[in-house]
Amino acid sequence: MLRRGFLDMRNRLTADDVRTAAAALAEHALELPELAHARTVAAYVSVGTEPGTLTLLDALRARGVRVLLPALLPDNDLDWAAYDGEGSLAPVRHGKKMELLEPVGERLGPDAVTRADVVLLPGLAVDARGMRLGRGGGSYDRVLARLERAGAHPSLVVLLYDSEVVGRVPAEAHDLPVRAVVTPSGVRRFT
Repeated sequence: MLRRGFLDMRNRLTADDVRTAAAALAEHALELPELAHARTVAAYVSVGTEPGTLTLLDALRARGVRVLLPALLPDNDLDWAAYDGEGSLAPVRHGKKMELLEPVGERLGPDAVTRADVVLLPGLAVDARGMRLGRGGGSYDRVLARLERAGAHPSLVVLLYDSEVVGRVPAEAHDLPVRAVVTPSGVRRFT
């Protein structure tokens, strides 16, 4: 029910709201020291009324950052491929799930994410502890578990709207907190 509430709020946003928020989000994210020094960033392509990511992805590429984007596997795990600009994306429908924009380049395998300096995570909300509420599909839980198993410690950053930073979200024992949340109005860090 909590997820549905956040999705309902997003569904009320106009295309102009999303576009304006995406520009502000990119501006604030690019000020993060973690992204300023990153050589490889694992990110994602926003869909629908999610906080927009394409402006940020293109700005990272312009800085010479290698950007990895996910491709959803049949078991909901994620494979990764390099982002080479908006023309390197194709719409892919996964059964009855939403259509996603995925990279068309060579697949690098699920472990490619372990070499990222920063992982930009999608979500629906984050709380004062830095705990992220995802969509519930488990794809990014697998990514976070893979990072943990590999002993990889990239900076974890979630991209959200301002109204999605809340007092508390449910968390399970396997959940990992993010280091920061970037919203259209700025950055908030968690300890």
